[in-house]
Amino acid sequence: MPAVQLLLLACLVWDVGARTAQLRKANDRNGRCQYTFSVASPNESSCPEQGQAMSVIHNLQRDSSTQRLDLEATKARLSSLESLIHQLSLDQAARPQETQDGLQRELGTLKQERDQLEAQTRELETAYSNLLQDKSVLEEEKKRLRQENEHLARRLESSSQEVARLRRGQCPQTRDTARDVPLGSREVSTWNLDTLAFQELKSELTEVPASRILKESASGHLRSGEGTNGCGELVWVGEPLTLRTAETITGKYGVWMRDPKPTYPYTQETTWRIDTVGTDVRQVYEYDLISQFMQGYPSKVHVLPRPLESTGAVVYAGSLYFQGAESRTVIRYELNTETVKTEKEIPGAGYHGQFPYSWGGYTDIDMAVDESGLWVIYSTDEAKGAIVLSKLNPENLELEQTWETNIRKQSVANAFIICGTLYTVSSYSSADATVNFAYDTGTGISKTLTIPFKNRYKYSSMIDYNPLEKKLFAWDNLNMVTYDIRLSKM
Repeated sequence: MPAVQLLLLACLVWDVGARTAQLRKANDRNGRCQYTFSVASPNESSCPEQGQAMSVIHNLQRDSSTQRLDLEATKARLSSLESLIHQLSLDQAARPQETQDGLQRELGTLKQERDQLEAQTRELETAYSNLLQDKSVLEEEKKRLRQENEHLARRLESSSQEVARLRRGQCPQTRDTARDVPLGSREVSTWNLDTLAFQELKSELTEVPASRILKESASGHLRSGEGTNGCGELVWVGEPLTLRTAETITGKYGVWMRDPKPTYPYTQETTWRIDTVGTDVRQVYEYDLISQFMQGYPSKVHVLPRPLESTGAVVYAGSLYFQGAESRTVIRYELNTETVKTEKEIPGAGYHGQFPYSWGGYTDIDMAVDESGLWVIYSTDEAKGAIVLSKLNPENLELEQTWETNIRKQSVANAFIICGTLYTVSSYSSADATVNFAYDTGTGISKTLTIPFKNRYKYSSMIDYNPLEKKLFAWDNLNMVTYDIRLSKM
C-alpha cells in the first residue's frame, strides 16, 4: 500500500510537471468499480520495467528525505531568525530607556555645572560691586584728606603770617623780664609782660574782655605776679585752640601730650598721641615736630608690650606712664629704649569702671604732672568714691605721700593738678562748663570755683596740665586742643 501511495504521489508530481492527466472508470472482473489515472511522462517515451519503477520509487523517497531535511533546516533557520528578531526587538525596546537614563544623568551634571557657574558669577559680581564701593569710599577719603591737607596748609600759612606780623610789631625788650620767663616760654621772652600793650595783644588772641583785663591788672592777677617758680592759683581758662582732628572713630577719645621735662633725644616739641577707643590699645604715635603732629605724619609708632586703659597716660622725663588694662597697675615705659622699667600696683585703687570720671571710659586711674613732679588721681572703697591723690616717685613708682579729698570722683568730668592743687571740671559735654572744685594739698582744704571752661566739641575725655608750657592739653570729641591759663598768687 505504501508503494501505491508513493506511486500516486509520483504521478501527481509528474502530472504537475506534465500538466496532462487522464481518469478512467471501469468495473473489474469482480464487478467492482475501479478508477484509473494516466499521466504522461514528460521525459520517458515508454514506461519502464518493474525494476525500474522500484528504482524510481527509491529515488523519490531519497528526494523526499532530502526535502524533509531541507525543510527542517529551513524551519530551524526560521526559528533562529525569529529568535534573533525577538531579541533585537527587546534590545531596541530597552535601549531607549538606558539612553534616556544616561541623558538624564548628563543633563543633571550640566545643570549642576550651570548652577555653579551662576553662583561663581554672582560672587564675582558681588566682589566687583564691593570693590567699586571700596574704591568710592577710598576716593572720598582721598578727597577729604586732600581738603584737610589744604586746610592745614592754609592754617599753617596763616600762622606763619601771624608770627611774622607779631614779630614786626613786637614791643620793646626788657632785660629783667627775660630772666623771669620759664625756659619753655622763650618764644615770648621779648615781650614786656608789665605793659598794657602786651595784655591788649593777649586779649586779642584769646578774646578776653578788656574790662576783665583791666580788673585783673588792678588786682594784681597777672602772670608777673606769680611766684618765682611760676606757681599760683588758677583764675582763668581761655578759649580752646584746635591743633588736630583725629581721622577715624578710634580717635573719638584719647590722650596727647608733650614732655614737660624732656630728655635726649626728645625736645619740648616732641608730641605723643594715643587713640584709646578699643579693647587692645597699644599704639603710641610719636611726632618729632609740632608741624608733623598737626599734619598727621608720625615719625615713629611705639607698640606697647601690654595694652593700656583709659585716657590717663602722661609723658614725664622721657618715660610714658600709663595704667595697664583691667588692672590697678601703673607702668613706666621708657620711650627711647622701648622697654618697661617699672610696674607698681596702686593699693586699693579702683579700676575698670569702679570709680571713673562722669563720662566713663574706664578713667579710674588718671596720671598727672605738675611743677613738682608725677601724680596719680584715683579712688578706693575705703574713700567711698572720693578722689584720692598720691605723689609718685618717677623712678620706682613708690607712693611718697597720699591725700584724700571730699570731692566725689564720679561727680566730676575730669581733673588736673597745677602747683600741687587739684582742679576738677564740672561737665564733659556742656559747652559752658566750669572748673568747679579745687583741693590744695599744701593746706588740705578744698573750695568751690566757677571758672568758665569751654567744651567746644562737647565731649572732653582728657584734660592735663603741662607745667613747661603753662597750658591745658585736652581731647574733645576727636579734636586735640589746648587752653591758655592764668595763675595768680596763692
